[in-house]
Amino acid sequence: MFYAFIRGLVSLALRLFYRVKVNAPAAEPQGPVIFVGNHPNALIDPALVFVITQREVTFLAKEPLFRMPVIGWILKGLHALPVYRKQDNPGQAVKNEGTLEAARTALVQGRAITIFPEGRSHSEPMLGELKTGTARIALGAAREGAPVRIVPVGFTYGEKNVFRSTVLIEVGPAIEVMPFLTKQGATEAEEKEASRQLTERIAAGLKAVTVNMEKWEDLPLIQTAEQLYAFRQGEQTDRERLKHWARGLQLFRSEEPERFEQVRSSLMSFRRRLELVHADPKDLTLVYQSGQVATFVVKNLLALCLGLPLFALGLALFLLPYQVPRLASRKIELDTQATVKFLGALLMALLWWPGLTVVAWLLGGWIWGVVVLVGVPPLALFTLYFSERWVGLMRDIGVFFTLGSRARLKALLLQDGERLAAEVEKLAGEYRPRVEQAVSP
Repeated sequence: MFYAFIRGLVSLALRLFYRVKVNAPAAEPQGPVIFVGNHPNALIDPALVFVITQREVTFLAKEPLFRMPVIGWILKGLHALPVYRKQDNPGQAVKNEGTLEAARTALVQGRAITIFPEGRSHSEPMLGELKTGTARIALGAAREGAPVRIVPVGFTYGEKNVFRSTVLIEVGPAIEVMPFLTKQGATEAEEKEASRQLTERIAAGLKAVTVNMEKWEDLPLIQTAEQLYAFRQGEQTDRERLKHWARGLQLFRSEEPERFEQVRSSLMSFRRRLELVHADPKDLTLVYQSGQVATFVVKNLLALCLGLPLFALGLALFLLPYQVPRLASRKIELDTQATVKFLGALLMALLWWPGLTVVAWLLGGWIWGVVVLVGVPPLALFTLYFSERWVGLMRDIGVFFTLGSRARLKALLLQDGERLAAEVEKLAGEYRPRVEQAVSP
């Protein structure tokens, strides 16, 4: 009951905090399973596991979290297992054998566990070196007859510390552990080699579902390449393709450095010019007709007139609980900012909602108390929706006044964009075979 409540609450809150997109097989893995993930976003990463599986999952978490108020209580309620890291307390690392044994037992019983084999949360642009603990747990359970499978889960965040940004959860093909199992009577060296090989296979699986770059400065470059490629194909941009662009960029840079610099310079120059007019490539093909413009204006004026009073009320009621988590996370490491914001917002919501209800009850009687109790959640969702619609509306208006009335500027940008899109498409064709082979585990 406790697990189901926490899972439901956290899943709902995460879908409100982020725009969550899941790319996973239709059939959920059954039997003994280890979900392994990259770890760019502290406690948000394990929380997102609630979104991808209905199964009850046992989490492995660093031991200091068990001593934190509220978080420690929740972890114990979820029957999570503590991991004693040397950097936290060197003297307690020996206790890990008990944790490993408990994890192996859970797998032998056919349960699912979650591990982040990098061993730490970080904001680096590439997957970190994996610890061998996951492989040792899996092989230990397989040795006892459990048909263990390891499922790679990739978390790709648009802006991981920004409210209502996007996150793509990509679930890769399961890795069968049995083929890595050594024969009975194997030497210690052979056991270590099996763990190393399985760890390498897990790393390959994770790289196939994550974006890995040499440096963060490459991100705008691959995003622009994807925008132009989608523009050329007449498609919407696809975040799943970013990992292909990242791998292709590494090959392109190492094999054709001079050509790479020319293309990079052209793409980034084009990106800067688009940013000056607050547009992206697909905006360059828009044709504004008077009838469509009039319909757009009337529709949005009506929405504004009808929705603005409710939005103003929501803004007044929810401004404080929105700002408190934001201010609390300002001086915190990037990879933990979202955790502080998310937990702070969740806590504020659980306090603010009943608080408003009590105030309404005291000031207006039980009828107003019930109205506020029932009305606060939809008002909060409407305020969120209206603010997002307003941001999108302001962008569309800005693009209209910038490009709709400046035909020559639009034509020059379109010409440049089509030329670069053709170059990007050509590069994609040249490097696609090796890129697809590299990202396939």
